[in-house]
Parts: sequence; structure tokens; C-alpha cells
Amino acid sequence: MAQVRVPHPEVTVTNRLYARKWWWRFVQMGLDGLAWSIALVMAFMLRYSVELTRGSVFDVIDMNSLWLCCAVAVPLQWIFGLIVRIYRGVYGYGEFPEILRAGGAAIATAVVLQLVVIAAASGGMLMPRSAPVIAVAFTLILMAGARFAKRVFVEARGIRELTGDPVVVYGAGSTARTVIRTMLEDSRSHERPIAVLDDNPALHGTKVMGIPVYGSIDDIDALIRELRPKKMVVAISELPQEAFDAVSARMREHSIEVVRIQSVNNKLMGRDEHPTDDRALLNSIRGEINYEINESMLREYISGKRVLVTGAGGSIGSELCRQIMKFDPALLMMLDRDETLLMETKLSITNESSLDDERIILADIREGENLRKIFAERKPQVVFHAAALKHVSALEAFPEEAYKTNALGSLNVLEAACAAQVETFVNVSTDKAADPTTALGQSKRVAERLTAWYGQKTGRTYVSVRFGNVFGSRGSIKPLFLKQMESGHDITLTHPDANRYFMLIPDACLLVMLAGAIGRPGEVMVLDMGEPVRIYDVADAMRNAFEHYNTDIVITGLRKGEKLGEVLFGGAEQHERSEVNRYISHSSAPALDPQELDYAQWLAHYEATRGYERHGLERALSPEEARKQIAQDLPQESGRRREIKVRNLH
Repeated sequence: MAQVRVPHPEVTVTNRLYARKWWWRFVQMGLDGLAWSIALVMAFMLRYSVELTRGSVFDVIDMNSLWLCCAVAVPLQWIFGLIVRIYRGVYGYGEFPEILRAGGAAIATAVVLQLVVIAAASGGMLMPRSAPVIAVAFTLILMAGARFAKRVFVEARGIRELTGDPVVVYGAGSTARTVIRTMLEDSRSHERPIAVLDDNPALHGTKVMGIPVYGSIDDIDALIRELRPKKMVVAISELPQEAFDAVSARMREHSIEVVRIQSVNNKLMGRDEHPTDDRALLNSIRGEINYEINESMLREYISGKRVLVTGAGGSIGSELCRQIMKFDPALLMMLDRDETLLMETKLSITNESSLDDERIILADIREGENLRKIFAERKPQVVFHAAALKHVSALEAFPEEAYKTNALGSLNVLEAACAAQVETFVNVSTDKAADPTTALGQSKRVAERLTAWYGQKTGRTYVSVRFGNVFGSRGSIKPLFLKQMESGHDITLTHPDANRYFMLIPDACLLVMLAGAIGRPGEVMVLDMGEPVRIYDVADAMRNAFEHYNTDIVITGLRKGEKLGEVLFGGAEQHERSEVNRYISHSSAPALDPQELDYAQWLAHYEATRGYERHGLERALSPEEARKQIAQDLPQESGRRREIKVRNLH
């Protein structure tokens, strides 16, 4: 049975702002006792002064009665105080819950004392029956006053000497109070609050934690001229994104940094309002898509089979391995040339880091003879080929590397799979293979055509799966943009209207696996990824999601061979939507006999068909001319689009 930790009964969870010293509880008990004593003396004096016509009031007071009342009230206050835990250090100095409980203890004491007074008066003792009622009012005032004075003293000592950059806080609610208190009391803070803005007219002219409420957001220009703040903290939990964007734009006009804090409680509890995980972020931009995966079809051809994944250390390959394990393969073999990435993949699946078992294959797909030996020994039945080079700009600079890995490497894997009589072979392709204009696209197109040839030759399910960018994978725009923002740099884009298809890694892998179940020999299976997404919108959403509101987006110009937008199907391709899953389409690629594969011919074809159009950012344009030309093409979005900057990198 799992062990369950039970909190110690003496451990108390508290939300107090100030920690008490251990001896203060005894001082507080003494102060409460003194409050009752003073209050009873005042009650006796008031009671007898009504009837007194001459002489001193102390001549009338029965001191024995006064001493009896004090002897009863003080211990009762301590007892009831301990019961309601006001002497255990549970509450901070002068907090409302403490004062409320202290008042309850005082009222309970007064009730019991009243019964004692009535009984003593009935026994002949000179005892004013109204004394407890009068005394409890004075006691409550004295007890609350002592606690409030202590809190003022502690807070005054805790507030540091204000230095640092002047800050305006927009909002006067609980989040704003927490922010202001932190700036006032935290010695590590480099900011000092100078004013508060709030749109509630009833708060104008008041103070929040001693900081004046200057006015509404409409008064920001006058405030900036008068106080010259360096920063604004937006601390309104329900402020719409459009309103925040408008405020942020106004602050940027004055070169004032903007920080947004929507809910301190949500941050503490791990409930972030901003969609920073891949799925939430992409869904906020593209919309949510349910790909309707029929998992029973996946289990039918994976369960009990020997499965091999090439490129198992990469983003797609590693996720394929994790997904495949859910369908109970007889053996999952992970092949990659990078031992560190293999270790990370295995660790994520088995929580083991050792690389000396039959599941791990350290090999390079460029080495065909070695691959054939591995396949002959391991006898895989299902192969997912995800190993590839994929960065456009790098492969434009070194096209031969694209050919060696993506074309010849894929041929090596296909030959080994054919010789080992692999039943199902799934080649992971890319949308850049449709009407390719880059070395990446051209080399992956060759891989599609080779897979089609082997599918036709063997009659087995040898298929390619074509899809777009994988959101959040290593080397994709999300980690790139995030690293740029966190390092304090601008986000760089090639063009404000450049758009791409995006999928999440888990969704892509499940559809890749499903394509292996429904594909026919030699086909190219194309995944429906919804509408293409502007990369500018991704950058803008990430800027908001990760609260880097002052990060600029800089346009650098399209790189060699890069398209403004991608397509999923070539102009001459015929395709039909699958009857099994509406997010997969059947297409084809002309089969390429491996005997006809020649690097010189491939290079000549690549150089003849590559596209180097600059799409409106020609060399002759100056940065200012380019900025104006780009701005003309941008849709007008009030309050949301920042200034576009152009960096001439040509």
C-alpha cells in the first residue's frame, strides 16, 4: 500500500505577512490582560460617577469588587484567546481575522463575567451589574488599538528606503496591492511605485498602500509629463487583451517598459493565464483540431510487432517512439547516430539511461552496408524512417549534405528494409517536397519517389507521409523565438506575411502511424493541418504569452530558396481524401528507380528549379523603403500591431 503523509497536528499553515517572535505571545497576553484591567476601572468610574454628587469616585468604588472582576476577566480572556488561537502566532500583526477572533474572545469573557457579577451582587457584594457591558467596549478598542499600533510599527520598519526606477501601477485591486507591497518592502526590488491608475472614479484621489491614485488610464499622458516613470505594471486580472495591447502601444510611444501581472494567486498555484504550452499556444492562433485517430487500427499493425524508428533521437522520432510504446510492440528499436539523443529518448520512455541493450541502435543511415547487417540481424517488421536533415538555410549552403542524408540515406534504409522483408515502411516527408525549390525539398522529394518505387516493387505498404512544420520541435520557430526573447534580443522574421502549416508533435506522430495503416503501396499520404498560420502572428502571440511585451519583431528578408507560403500538393499531383480519416489524403509521387539516382543530375535539376525570389525585399530597397513597402501589405489591426522594423541583411 502506498504511504500517505499525514501533517503533524501541531503544524499550522498560515498566510500571515509577518512572523511573530516566540515571546510576543506572552507580551500580547499581558497587553490583553492590561486592556481588561484598564477597561474595568473605566467602567467602574463611569458607573459610579453618574450617582456621585460630591467627593472622589474612588471613595464609592468597592475595590474588592474591582479586584474580583479583574481576577475573573483576565484569565478568562487568556483561556478564550487560546481557544480561538490568537496567542499561537497563527495570524500576522493586526490582521482582520486576528482582531475578529480577539473580539470574540473578549465578548465571551464579558458574558461569563456578567454571570459572575450577577451572582456576586445577589450575594450582597457591592457590584455594579453594568460594569462588564461597559468594560467590554473599552476592551475591544484597547485590544484592537494595540494590535494596529504593532502592525504600523512593523510595517514602518519593513518599508525600505525607496530607490530605483519610478513605476506606475495600472489597477488598484488585490493584485496591485501585492505588487506595490513587494516593491515597498523587498530590498531586492529595483523599482519604486510613484502612482496608481484605475478606471474607477471612486478611487481617484485615494491611496493604495500609501501610493496616490492619480486618475484613469486617460490621464497617462499628463502623468508621464509630470512624473516621468520608467515602467508600467498592469495589474488588472480582467483586462481584455485588446485593451492591454492599446495601453502597451501608448507606453511604447514614450519608451516606457510594460509588464503584465494578471493574478499572483494563479502564478503561485501554477495556473498561468497565458497559453505557454505548445497545444494551448497553437490552438490560440490556429484553432483547435480533433484529428479523430482510430487507435484500434494502430494497435492492429503495431501490437506484437518488431518496430524500428530511425532518427529516434529527433523531435519526431522520439515522439514516435513514445507513441508506439502505447500500442504494445514486441520490441521497439531506436536507431540514431547521436548517442546523447538516444539516451534522452530511452530515458523518457523507460526511465533508464543505459544504451547497451537490444532496443538501442547507434548507426548512421549514410552507411548502407552497416544498415543491411543491422536489419538482417534485428528483423524489424515495421519501420518508421524519421532520420533527416531539415534546416532550409543550412542545406542551401551545403546541398550535397541534403543529398547524402535525405536521398542516399533514405535509399540505404529502403534497401535494408526490402532485403529484411519489412512489412510496413513509413517515410516521414515534408510539405517542402511539393513543388520543391530548396535542397531540402528536392532531397525529400527524391526520398518520396524512392519509397514509391520500393512500394511498387514489393507490393507492401511502403508509403511516405507529408506534412508541414512541427510546432515546438527542436530547431522550430517556437524555441527559436523564445530563446531570442529570453536573451533580450528582437524576434527576427523573414517576412511579415510569410505563412506555414503547423502541427503539434503528438498529433503528427499519430497521423504518421495511421498513414502506415491505411496507405497503399507507393503512395504519398498528405496530412491536413488546417489553415496556414502567419509566422508574424505566432511571434506576436508568443510575445504576449511569455510576457515579453517590449520585444520588437524585426524583418530580415526571405532567405535563398525560401517561399512566402508552402503548399501540400504539387501542381500536377492528383489526390483524394481518405475514407478512413478526413485529415489524410492519398496522393502519389512518380517512382524513381535507384539505378537512375545520380548526384550530378540531381544537383543540375536542383540548380535549375530552385527559387531565389525575394518577394518584395530586393537588394535595391533601403531599409526605410522596405519598411514602407511591407507596411502597405499588412492588414490594419487596431491596438495589436507594433511598429515593423526592417534589418537589411542582404
